[in-house]
Amino acid sequence: MNDRVTPPMHALPDGEAELTLVVKLPWEDVARLGQDAGRLAAQWGRPVTLEEAVSHRLRSSRPAAHAKPAGEQPPAVTAASASVSSLPARPPAEQARQAIDRINGTAGTA
Repeated sequence: MNDRVTPPMHALPDGEAELTLVVKLPWEDVARLGQDAGRLAAQWGRPVTLEEAVSHRLRSSRPAAHAKPAGEQPPAVTAASASVSSLPARPPAEQARQAIDRINGTAGTA
């Protein structure tokens, strides 16, 4: 039996929808999102969460995909667009250490 529950979707007052989901990301992608959040925080003059950075990246990376009529399929996702990371695979502990170093700004100094 599958214990996962379909995440609830909430309508927001501004006409948008909010849903909760869990994704698995390589540490390099988490580090990039942290860098994006830092840049946005500097632009916006306030702290920015990773969730806000993800939302901003999704909105600004391509035009909004609007609902399609029934039967019309969206274009296929290519392998190049499916993954943010193009770095070779490394052990998880090494990935985590390097991602933390990038976030802390200490990459290359150790």
